[in-house]
Amino acid sequence: MNGELFAQLEQKIQNAVDSIEMLKMENEELKAENARLQQERQEWEQRLGGLLDKLQSLDESSNGETA
Repeated sequence: MNGELFAQLEQKIQNAVDSIEMLKMENEELKAENARLQQERQEWEQRLGGLLDKLQSLDESSNGETA
């Protein structure tokens, strides 16, 4: 009976180790994806900022012409 319990415990531990390894791999993938998305967001913010600056300068120039 002790041998059977030991085998069950060993299997549960192996399953836990396998799960941990899979979660570690998934975590690394998610970290990489997060970094990529943060970079993409930063690029979009820069582009949007540039467009807003252009619109603001157009608005300022049209206000200067009408004044």
